Amino acid sequence: MKPWIPVLGCVLLLVSRFAFAIDSEPPFTNPVLEHRYEHLLQEIRCLQCMDENIANSDAPLAADFRRQIHAMVGEGESDAQIKRYMVQRYGDFVLYKPPLQANTWLLWGGPFLLLLLAFTAVALVIRRRSRLADQEQSSR
Repeated sequence: MKPWIPVLGCVLLLVSRFAFAIDSEPPFTNPVLEHRYEHLLQEIRCLQCMDENIANSDAPLAADFRRQIHAMVGEGESDAQIKRYMVQRYGDFVLYKPPLQANTWLLWGGPFLLLLLAFTAVALVIRRRSRLADQEQSSR
């Protein structure tokens, strides 16, 4: 057996992983449609990865989303129609910038609420320590 055959096999296995991430949809010939398509891919979240948009995700679900959005752009649907369809089907979480409405207040205000709670906890700890220090000095 030639020594380069196992090395070639390993290289082919490594390269084949990236072959699955390639979209099967051909690019649009119209640059405006291609730009809209790419922009939408940046705005839709991969529900399997949670922290990536579908443009950067290798998940099979993201590939399905890309194919679906490609078809909808090709059919002439507007960005708003495509986003509305995705939200109706998968919820507001599918958008990287969900709308500010009653059911997303916690999503938008949650980080600020946690920050306020952290500042309050720090202030209470500092206040308690200063009282303890004052009591120790007065008892001496």
